Amino acid sequence: MSKTPISTPHAPAPAHTFHQGVRRGPFLQVSGQGPVDPATGEYLHPGDVAAQTTRTLENVRAIVEAGGASFDDVMMLRVYLTTRDDFAAMNDAYGEFVAAHCPSGVLPSRTTVMTGLPRAEMLVEIDAFAVVDDAA
Repeated sequence: MSKTPISTPHAPAPAHTFHQGVRRGPFLQVSGQGPVDPATGEYLHPGDVAAQTTRTLENVRAIVEAGGASFDDVMMLRVYLTTRDDFAAMNDAYGEFVAAHCPSGVLPSRTTVMTGLPRAEMLVEIDAFAVVDDAA
């Protein structure tokens, strides 16, 4: 099985030397996404971690779908925040989005890490791992 790059215009183009996602067999890894408008490349919602979380998850979902999966196929999400103070607002927005996009009711696993991010505008970054159900 070879690796296949995943690309979609419905998520921001990568700024560096990586693909939006990579699939090998049923496994799909989505690169870290931020609150970027795919059409303009602009970072959105300065200072609003809830809105940034929702936009970031929309970008993740677009790449998951471009890789042949649905958001309900996501097994794991990793969330990176710049400050612990943003956890509650991120968690509320995250919970709303995930519940709305996981009709099975089985929510993905998650890890949340506080760290520095590549751009000052970014309050959150999220990556994902999904298993594609080709039989569906």
